[in-house]
This record gives sequence, C-alpha cells and structure tokens, in this order.
Amino acid sequence: MSLIDQYNRTIKYLRLSVTDRCDLRCFYCMPEGFSDYEEPEEWLSFDEIERVIASFTRLGVTSVRLTGGEPLVRKDLPILAKRLAALPGLKDLSLSTNAMQLAKHASSLHNAGISRINVSLDTVDPIKFKKITQGKLDKVIEGLLAAKAVGLHPIKINMVIMKGVNDDDVEAMVDFCQAHEFTLRFIETMPMGDTGRDAVDYYIDLNKIEQRLEKKYELIPAVMAGAGPARYVQVVGTDLKIGFITPISQHFCDTCNRVRLSATGILYMCLGDEYSYELRPLLRNNISDDDLDQVIRDAINLKPLKHEFNEKPEKIVRFMSMTGG
Repeated sequence: MSLIDQYNRTIKYLRLSVTDRCDLRCFYCMPEGFSDYEEPEEWLSFDEIERVIASFTRLGVTSVRLTGGEPLVRKDLPILAKRLAALPGLKDLSLSTNAMQLAKHASSLHNAGISRINVSLDTVDPIKFKKITQGKLDKVIEGLLAAKAVGLHPIKINMVIMKGVNDDDVEAMVDFCQAHEFTLRFIETMPMGDTGRDAVDYYIDLNKIEQRLEKKYELIPAVMAGAGPARYVQVVGTDLKIGFITPISQHFCDTCNRVRLSATGILYMCLGDEYSYELRPLLRNNISDDDLDQVIRDAINLKPLKHEFNEKPEKIVRFMSMTGG
C-alpha cells in the first residue's frame, strides 16, 4: 500500500519523537530556563507507539527515525527500538541524538536494530559548545567514538550554521569528520517558535558556505542512502561526504516524503505549519486498526503544499523540541 497526499507525494518516512525533554539547552531550539514539559503520562506508551508505527508501515512507510527532545532520556529506549525494528515493512530504523548519553547506550541500540545515527554537533570548540548548548563537548566525543566502535554506520554530524556563532568553524568540522570517517551535514537555521525567530538573525544561506568550501576543496556531486532531504557532495581524494539541508534558501517541499509524530501523539504534517492531528485520544479509546489506518490517510491530506517560513515566520508557535527534530 502507499500513503499519498493530495499533492501526489508519497509518504515513506516518519520522524518519531519519544520525548520533549532534553539534557542540553541549545539557544536556537529551547528557551533558557524552559521547563514546560509534557508529563510522562501524557506521552504515548511503547504499546501505543508500536500500534501507530505498525499502522504507518502497513500504509507503506519504510523509514522511521527516533527523535526528541533528546531520545536517550526516554527510559528503556533500546526496548522500544527492538520492538519497532521487528515490524514487517520497516526497512530503516535510525536515531537522532545529541550523543551526551550515547556512550552507555551505543551497543544496546545497535543490537536492538538501530542501523545508523545522526548527531547534532555545531562546533568542535569546547568553549563555543558550552556557550551554544550549556553542555560538555567531551561527552559528545565519547559518545561518537563509542558509536563508531560498535559498528553504527553511517554516523552523520548535523551542524546548524549560525552567522557570528560558529560559521568560522566550518573547516574545522570538515577536518574533524574526515579524520573520524563521519559524514558532515550543514543545516540552515529555521524560525521555529520564539527561539527560532531570534535565531533567524544568525541565518546564513548555505550556498555561501558551499562556495567557500569550493575554494579550499575539490567537490564533486555525491549520493548517500537515507530518507531525508540533504544534497551531497564529496571531497575529492577522500571518502568524506558533505550534505546541505536548505529549508529556507532552497526548500524541498515538492518532494517532501515525511511527517512527524510528537511524544504526546500529535501528528504534524509539516515542520513549518500548524496542521496536525491528535492520535492519542483515539488510541486510548481503543480505535480499531482499520480505523486507525483510515485516520492516518485522512490526516495526510492535511499536509500543505509548502511551508511558509519565509512568508510567515510568526506562524509556528511551538518549539522544535516539542515537535520532534
């Protein structure tokens, strides 16, 4: 079966938030002092999550990414991962993390069926890292090395580029990823909630970053497996691939293949829009599998043609951590 929206886009990819909590405080994602978390009883249980993901896989979704907040703060996450990895039709189960707790979980996640990971890392300068996240860089490095040691591959480093904050760290991050055989992906800042609208002051068009890299490295077009929207190049003479994710300067809405499910069971059809559908009340009222499948089909038709980050940056009031990365 296929899950097709009203604009004839096939939905194959679900980003599943398992928590809205995080053990870092990146200033562009979560306000300083923020504590308005959902209570755990409001989160979907593992049984409820499995029911929803089973429905999506019946409808043709083949890729699921576990996100948060920070997913590794959700207790027993490897148990959930193992249950999801066993679902018929699910071909790709991955994880996005800040890697602060990855060192102690890398082996169990790999054994549970996580095939690959993305790690948010905006600088390899410990002082800047502390300023951006209020965390310690050495914990992230420890987690990355543990993930590499247990065989998680590929490991993709996601770097949000911010003018005057970390844009001078681009070459250092290239060298770091090349040295450790990680894939590097640059991401444009997005105006999500009040923090995101503040961060838009730091926005840089990634075309400028690519042009800068072309002056130092010979780059050729490349491809890389994955369900996301990154466009890749490769540094000639190395195995290093660099991706560019450009939701603002060159949006990819016409080929968008993904939706997001929050920790509380809200299905978001677009990161840059408020169209949503609450699944938790239906699950807790014992909706049948057939009816759940139909609800998801109906919800997909709420997916807009494109986001309006540029035209209406004030439109999104929720924070990224509440939506799912």
